[in-house]
Amino acid sequence: MTTIVMSPKARERAGFAIVLTGSALMMASASAPSPFYPLLQQQLGFSSLVVSEIFAIYAIALLATLLVAGSISDHVGRRPVLSMGFVLLAVSAAGFELSGSVPALLLARVVQGVACGLLLSTLSAAITDLEPPEFKGIAAICNSVIPLVGLALGALVSGFAMEHLTEPKFVIFTGIAMASLVLALATWGLPETSPRHEGLLQALKPRVGLPIEVRGTFWRGAPALFAGWATGGLYLSLGALIISRVFGIQNVIVQGFVVALLAGVGALACFIARNYSSREVMLFGTAALSMGTFATLFGIQYENLVLYLIALAIVGAGFGTCFYGFIRSIIPLVPEDVRGETFAALFCISYLAFGLPVVIAGLLVPVFGIKVVVICYGSLIASLAALAGLMRKFGRAD
Repeated sequence: MTTIVMSPKARERAGFAIVLTGSALMMASASAPSPFYPLLQQQLGFSSLVVSEIFAIYAIALLATLLVAGSISDHVGRRPVLSMGFVLLAVSAAGFELSGSVPALLLARVVQGVACGLLLSTLSAAITDLEPPEFKGIAAICNSVIPLVGLALGALVSGFAMEHLTEPKFVIFTGIAMASLVLALATWGLPETSPRHEGLLQALKPRVGLPIEVRGTFWRGAPALFAGWATGGLYLSLGALIISRVFGIQNVIVQGFVVALLAGVGALACFIARNYSSREVMLFGTAALSMGTFATLFGIQYENLVLYLIALAIVGAGFGTCFYGFIRSIIPLVPEDVRGETFAALFCISYLAFGLPVVIAGLLVPVFGIKVVVICYGSLIASLAALAGLMRKFGRAD
């Protein structure tokens, strides 16, 4: 029997590919349920408020996990945290597939939130740890592009499955569960990159920590980060409903395409922006996010689908580059032994923006209607993005 022994360099490259795959799968699992919401709403008879609750409880569970365990991989190592996260992701996917009631859906989303809370900061830290030295800067690109690609694929594949398969829910969520279990095993083949320092019990106290080297740059970019992820929350929770109710299109592929367009253009914009400075990227991102969002509101108000989709592509470019510019500005400043903690703080801001506005929107939709709520929601995002751009343009350069 022949034993294959990988060199340390080959093992690191294989590990880099594994964590990139894991990042894409995790984000695909976040967007995969979105095209199913209108169908589940009809089958189970719940309101738009419940749609927002199903979405928001995921973000709340994720935030709570980040606050408690976001830096745990800095203490116990990356591999055990990643493996546990993927096991829980498999459980949540199986729960979503088997759920036939609102409480069951909520429970599946809570488990998914815990899983993604463990995975988000740990995967981002592992991607940074395993960056190939010959491709300096690729970690920042991958930490921005891969999650967006995952978001796009999750929504698009779900929409395609709903349109063409007889058991789309089974195929999509069983597939996510099986892939998650494979990754749970594969992560034990990664080289362990965390320095693993003491203080685990102290780290488990709910908090958000930032090393002093990062704080100034982090808080200068936070408004743009918040505006970008609030946009993601809007379209992952209400994007399918906008297409079905405002534009009267019931085709689930089109409904899934909305999320895919937003995230896919965002990923492409990040890749194109790799040769520009983080300040230039952020200035472009905030301008595109602000102007594109205002243009989507005109498309919604006048029910012009072509204008809406063109504007949404511009929004996607802004969403992606705001996130990429932010990550690229902080990664060089983060000490190696607190990478998990820093990414936990980053994603706390992101998922606060991702979930909180959606909860408020869900409360208001039954009262004012989806068109009015989305126009108000979008106006706030556009204004915040414009403010973030002005702060970056006339503030201190990073």
